[in-house]
Amino acid sequence: MPEHPIRDGAAVFDALDTVRILPLLVLDDAEPASATASALLAGGIRCAEIALRTEAAIPAIAAASRVPGFLVGAGTVLTPDQVDATVAAGARFIVSPGLDERVVVRARDLGVAVLPGVVTATEVQRALTLGLDRLKFFPAEASGGLAAITALAGPFPTVRFLPSGGVTEANAPDYLRSAAVFAVSGSWMASRDAIAARDLSAIEGAARRSAALARDPR
Repeated sequence: MPEHPIRDGAAVFDALDTVRILPLLVLDDAEPASATASALLAGGIRCAEIALRTEAAIPAIAAASRVPGFLVGAGTVLTPDQVDATVAAGARFIVSPGLDERVVVRARDLGVAVLPGVVTATEVQRALTLGLDRLKFFPAEASGGLAAITALAGPFPTVRFLPSGGVTEANAPDYLRSAAVFAVSGSWMASRDAIAARDLSAIEGAARRSAALARDPR
């Protein structure tokens, strides 16, 4: 469990506000986790979300959490028990595909930042009642992309979004130019295949390009 809950949440959002890129990592083997995190860090990206889609995810979170200066979170978190397991492993933030109040409450109980997924105005309103104003917009491209985010930003001007799902190196600048978007999530800078192949130079290079793109999304 994090020792300093308030500082933990602030550190996560400070990193996302600065870097504006959140890599989504899927690992079939935990062994390359720390090297992948180090390659991302060398390329200028100091945070990533490891998806709970494989048995290697929790040990991979534990390994990546030991890389100095790197913030690792857990993605595809669906239950409070998964919040417990991933935070115990070293996750500093929780990302969910949908909005589950139980997950939000448990993450807050443990003092870690939480980014639940939303796609409708009703879900945004529910999130606001929980005191959340940073939300994942998922699946982004399939749900209307930037046009949908822009539409939601009208009635919800205090909410900022993390689009995820169909976001690529090619369309990320479009999202990043929006004042309603605080960061984007994607896997192009550290794909499942690149991680499995231990292609660290490719990961570092893609991270470097992505970090530069986020600084100047023209």
